[in-house]
Amino acid sequence: MDRIPPATRALLIVNTLVFFAQQVFGETWLIDFMLWPAGDWPAGYADGQLVTVGFMPWQLLSYGFIHGGLSHLLFNMLAIYMFGAALEMVWGSRRTLFYVLGCISGAGLVQLLVATQAASNGELYPTVGASGGVFGVLLAFGMLFPNRQVMLLIPPIPMKASTLVIVYGVLELLLGVTGTQSGVAHFAHLGGMAAGFLILQYWRGRWPFRRR
Repeated sequence: MDRIPPATRALLIVNTLVFFAQQVFGETWLIDFMLWPAGDWPAGYADGQLVTVGFMPWQLLSYGFIHGGLSHLLFNMLAIYMFGAALEMVWGSRRTLFYVLGCISGAGLVQLLVATQAASNGELYPTVGASGGVFGVLLAFGMLFPNRQVMLLIPPIPMKASTLVIVYGVLELLLGVTGTQSGVAHFAHLGGMAAGFLILQYWRGRWPFRRR
C-alpha cells in the first residue's frame, strides 16, 4: 500500500471504508448521498413515515463513493489502482484528484438529466458508484499512453490503451442507446469520459479552449 501514490491510495481507502460502513449500518443512512433525479420522489417508508428524496448539489460527488455491491466496488477500485496510479505518477496528487472528482461530477450531471427524464416516465432509481470517474481515468490513460499494452479481464485479450478506450466508448454508447444491460448507467460512463476529455483539452489549451 505504501507504494501506491497518495491520491490513488486515498480514493481506494475512502471508497472501501464507505462500503464497509454500508454493510454495517445499511444503506438507509446514505440515501441522501446517492444521486437522485431532480424533484421530490418517494423512496420508501422509514419508521412508518414516507421518505421522499430528490437531487441536492453534493450528490454530484457523494454518489461516486457509494457502491451497489462487492463486485461493483472491486471493479472500480481495480481500475483506479491500475490506471489512476499511472496518471498520478505523471500529474501529481493534486491534479489527479481534481481530475477524478471532475469526471465523477461530469458523469453525475449527465446521469442527472437521464435519471430525471426516466423518473418523469415512471422509472425512479438512484445512481451510485465511481464508474464515471473510472471511465474518465481510462480515457486519460489512453490519451497519455496510447501505445501501452493493456489486458482485458473478460475476455483476456491484449490491446493498445487507445484501442481499449475506443472499444469501451463505442460499447457504452451502443448499450446506452439500445437500453441493453438495464441497471447500468451507461450515459454516466460516457459523461465521465466527456468531462475527462474537456478537462484534458483545457489543460492542453486545445479545442474547444484556446489559450492566449
